[in-house]
Amino acid sequence: MTTIYIKTKINAPAKEVFDLSRDIDFHMYSAKKTNEKAISGTTSGLIGFDETVTWRGKHFGVYLTHQSKITRFEYPNNFTDEMVTGYFKSFKHQHFFHKTISGTEMIDILEYETPYSIFGALFNITILKRHLTHFLTSRNRAIRLHLETKNREV
Repeated sequence: MTTIYIKTKINAPAKEVFDLSRDIDFHMYSAKKTNEKAISGTTSGLIGFDETVTWRGKHFGVYLTHQSKITRFEYPNNFTDEMVTGYFKSFKHQHFFHKTISGTEMIDILEYETPYSIFGALFNITILKRHLTHFLTSRNRAIRLHLETKNREV
């Protein structure tokens, strides 16, 4: 099992960070480099508890699909999405939002297992973990920039 832990400080209220983090349309905008599209389930707006979304995106030069379901939802403190179908053996992404003096501390904990025994492990060590870390970091940067710019304009 591999775990990726990312902490992001955002100068915006936790409710705004929580909602933007589960916004399907914003996810597609922030993941435009991989051409992410929601193709079934909740395909627009805010995803909620017990809802699913199927993503199609280009990773490693090929289009892949990944369906996840919101399995935990405590507004505006945390939510969890878990893979229903996809290319991982298991995939669980926990999102936590803590109020701070200057806004919100957002924490991502992504736990996943790769299939294909030693070949999957080698792919994970050499490419996949770095790719997923970059993907999440870029997405978090987009959330932070969007909310901090929006809140400066108010």
